Formats: sequence, structure tokens, C-alpha cells
Amino acid sequence: MSDQQSMIDSLRRRGIHDERVLEALATTPRERFVATQIEPHAYADSALPIACGQTISQPYIVALMTQSARLTGREAVLEIGTGSGYQAAILAKLASRVVSIERYDELAEKAAQRLAELKIKNVEIHVGDGTSGDQLNAPYDAIVVTAGAPEIPEPLIDQLAERGRLIIPVGDETDQVLKVLERSPEGDIVHDLCPCRFVNLIGKHGWSA
Repeated sequence: MSDQQSMIDSLRRRGIHDERVLEALATTPRERFVATQIEPHAYADSALPIACGQTISQPYIVALMTQSARLTGREAVLEIGTGSGYQAAILAKLASRVVSIERYDELAEKAAQRLAELKIKNVEIHVGDGTSGDQLNAPYDAIVVTAGAPEIPEPLIDQLAERGRLIIPVGDETDQVLKVLERSPEGDIVHDLCPCRFVNLIGKHGWSA
């Protein structure tokens, strides 16, 4: 059994049931998103280091966040924190369009190169302060934040479409809870998914650098 298939089997056992999400992870070569020396560990269910002191999230968290977005293929998705580009690659297989914002030029450039090599064409990567979102192209049907915030940034809530879902880790600088906020005519609904630990979300509406 391949490392990739072992990863998929593990995700199923942990409650990832959306077959489209599992297929997206099964057909995306995670080893292409990590440094050469880390490739043997690419499919381990753990976060791995990338450049600029950032990480590529563990497969279970990537799958859980993606499943929680409940994508059907027609959505516009905003990702905050491009990192390696792996989460964007997964989202691109499940949505119509993905806009990803990264604060580090180096990461944005490398992620764009990886996506181009994999012929993923429906992702736009921009360099900027992700905590302010992307007002120009809002609203978004889903927003996925891949860094921990002290609270949910108001600009991201404002840029969420009706019935849209915002998935974000919220907490202190060492431990967070993964939350889902859904916009509703009756008011925003927030529920917790699981404890987690992400790098800090840096920006005007997040942590200070």
C-alpha cells in the first residue's frame, strides 16, 4: 500500500467522509509541496516545516477544513495563508475559483510555480495582508484561513456570502480551536470542530508581527 493510500485510509477512519475531498487529496502529490529532504515524510499525518518559518498543515486538518467548506464545484473560495500551496491545490479541485493571499513573497512565488507545474489554473495568488481579505472580489462562498487568529477578523466575516462558510483557527498564540462560522439570515452561526495549533495569523486584524 502506498503512503498516499495509507493517508486516505487514515482520514476515513478519523471521520473524513466527503468522497470528493478524499479524491482531491488522493490525486494531489503532497511531496511536491515540501522540501526534497522532507519528501519521505510527506504523507505522515503531521504538520511539516516549509520556508519562512511556516508549515504545511497535517493532512487531517487540511481534509477537515476542506470538508467543512462543503464545496460543490461552483464556489468562489478565498484562502488566507497560501504557504506551500497545498491547501489551495486541494480547494482548486473542488471549487470554481480560488483566490489565495500570502504575506511572504517567497512562499507566494514558489506556490504559484508548483500549481503551474501541476497545471492547476483556477487559483490566483496575491501577496498582502490576508486579515483584510479581498474586498475587490467579495463576496466569497467559502473562506479558509490557515493561520491562528486571536479572534475572527471582521473583514473576513463581511466578505462572506449569505450561507457562506468561514473556517478558521481561533485562540492564543500556542493553542487554538478550529471554528466554522456560517452566515445566515437569522444571524451568524459558529461551532467548534477540534483543538488545533497553527502558526500565527499576522496582520492588521490578527497578531502583530
